[in-house]
Amino acid sequence: MNDLTIPEVDLPATQDKRAFTNTKRVGLSVLLVLFAGAGIRILLNVHDASALQDYTAKTLERTVLITKAKPGDLQRTLALPTSLRGNTESVIYARTAGYLSAWHKGIGDQVKKGELLATIDAPEQVQELAQARAQREQIAARTELAEQTLVRWEALQARQSAISQQDLAEKRSLVRQGKADLAAADANVKRLEQLEGFRRITAPFTGIITRRSVEVGDLIASGGKELFAITQTDLLRLTIWVPQAYADQLKIGAQVSVNLSEQQGAKLKANIERIAGGIDPTTRARQVDLILQNPGNKLLPGAYAEVSIQLTSGINTLVAPAAVLIINDQTQRVAIVEKDNHVRFQIIKLGRDLGRDVEILDGISAEDTLVVSPSDQLVDGEQVKTLAWQAAPVEGTNSPKKNVADDKGGQKKSDENKKSDENKKNDDKNGNDKKS
Repeated sequence: MNDLTIPEVDLPATQDKRAFTNTKRVGLSVLLVLFAGAGIRILLNVHDASALQDYTAKTLERTVLITKAKPGDLQRTLALPTSLRGNTESVIYARTAGYLSAWHKGIGDQVKKGELLATIDAPEQVQELAQARAQREQIAARTELAEQTLVRWEALQARQSAISQQDLAEKRSLVRQGKADLAAADANVKRLEQLEGFRRITAPFTGIITRRSVEVGDLIASGGKELFAITQTDLLRLTIWVPQAYADQLKIGAQVSVNLSEQQGAKLKANIERIAGGIDPTTRARQVDLILQNPGNKLLPGAYAEVSIQLTSGINTLVAPAAVLIINDQTQRVAIVEKDNHVRFQIIKLGRDLGRDVEILDGISAEDTLVVSPSDQLVDGEQVKTLAWQAAPVEGTNSPKKNVADDKGGQKKSDENKKSDENKKNDDKNGNDKKS
């Protein structure tokens, strides 16, 4: 047999080379995968950071209510509260002491001047008057005797000179003393007669009895207890206090409107009768008295009324809600939203206080957008979102009522939305972890 020569093959070296190549390929693949994952992770982080920044910016952006100032009315109606009073009102007291024997008029009765209202019984006054009259007669008798004696003594002196001048002077003095005592007694009698007349309580003027405070048998002291109150109702008097801002716009004789809640639609007119010559330093208001005709006595004294006065202003102003004001250190400012939704603070000059609104004399224009109830954290230059402001309805108007069931449903829905947002955030977090 021929010997066959078999070539030598280096199998381990070839296998090692292939293994190295494969390992190198796997390593490169792993590196590529790692680099790709790192790139994807960086992109995701950048995306999440940008999304978080946008969300934070949207969340922190403040929403403010806005409104605009309106031109003020040159003619304004000033409404002031008041009460109706009688043109003349009086409280009647007794000038003499005693017991009330009878009252002849009660509340609601119309009386005329001098008409009898009540009678007081005072027996001791009757006796005092009788005693005073008797004493007067005694003094009159003594005076008459003194005059007759003086006449006789003067006649004796004319016939005989034996009567001394001293005795004659004494007789003349007794006559003068008697006349003086008689005059005093007459005055005392008249005083007691007037007190006797005070037992009859009469009306001081024509009017209506608005209050009676006594009953038969009550003990009455002189000037002590109130007996009656009487009011003249054909004319009514009203007193109003006009604020200092309008005090110089009133004139005597000017006509104003009077409104009563129980007489809606009634056109009542009163005239200005008197105006105080100065302003009360306590209230910073000026007193004004009005006179209101009351034919038929239909209006009752003591009723609440509202006086409407038409005033005209010669200053062009802007009127804005009082809620737009920012008052710090006695400086009045407002927050204005510019066209780019950035806030700017502006110092203004205020005019009259109109209650819910205020007059602004200088600092803004009608085109400026004002922030209503600005927050203390609002800063100059801050970017905000705007929402139109609606004034609250005036008291007494019908406003929609809240539905408790709807509130509960809305609260439940809000809770569900919160839970859904939390679950979504957790899912996004888990997904990002898986990608990593």
